[in-house]
This record gives sequence, C-alpha cells and structure tokens, in this order.
Amino acid sequence: MRAVPIAAMLAVLATAGPSLAEAERRIDKRSEFINIVEGRKLTYLGVSLRVFRDGRITGRAFGREVTGSWNWQDGFFCRTLNWGDKPFDRNCQKVDAGDSGVRFTSDRGTGQTAKLSLR
Repeated sequence: MRAVPIAAMLAVLATAGPSLAEAERRIDKRSEFINIVEGRKLTYLGVSLRVFRDGRITGRAFGREVTGSWNWQDGFFCRTLNWGDKPFDRNCQKVDAGDSGVRFTSDRGTGQTAKLSLR
C-alpha cells in the first residue's frame, strides 16, 4: 500500500512537487484564487481535485474519494480534507500561480510544497 506517500501528498493538498522554473506570482486574495481555479481541475500524478467557490473540495486521489472544505484567511488558503476515511487536519497554505498551475505551500508558506496542474 502506498499510504505513506499518499498521506504526504494529501497533507499539502496533494504534496511534494518539483520546483518550478516558470515565473509565479503570489495569490493573496480569495477573488484571485477563485478566478484561477473555478471550473477547473487541479491535477497531480494520481490526483484530481476541484475547489469550489462555496467552500467545498471534491475529487479523487489514488482510487479514493477526496472531500473537504476550505476558506480564505489572512491571505492563505485554509483547508481540511478527508481521503477516503482518513482525515487531514486544517492547514493554511500559501498559494502561488504560474501559467501551468498552482503551487500550494503548507504551514503558511514554511512547509512542503505541491505543484498542481490546471486542466
């Protein structure tokens, strides 16, 4: 079972991506974030998620359902998740966006990063 890598991936939203060569910009307003992700899938090897304006997160990761909720607080994306029956605690994340996707950095920008593509 790949539970440890999957747990690490979902801890950030879907974790551990390579560093980006492209220019990114910090997203610190909810409205900017919504404009980027609304109606699109956030994807990363084996992970496909949608983040909705009303605070829901839905999708699948490695064959299991992902559900959760989010809000915007003090310039950060704050979320809780469930991967199947495994809960992930609330975590507020720094968000950066580039042409090919969105980077989430856990623990208010001091933790692990995940680069998800936009589809």
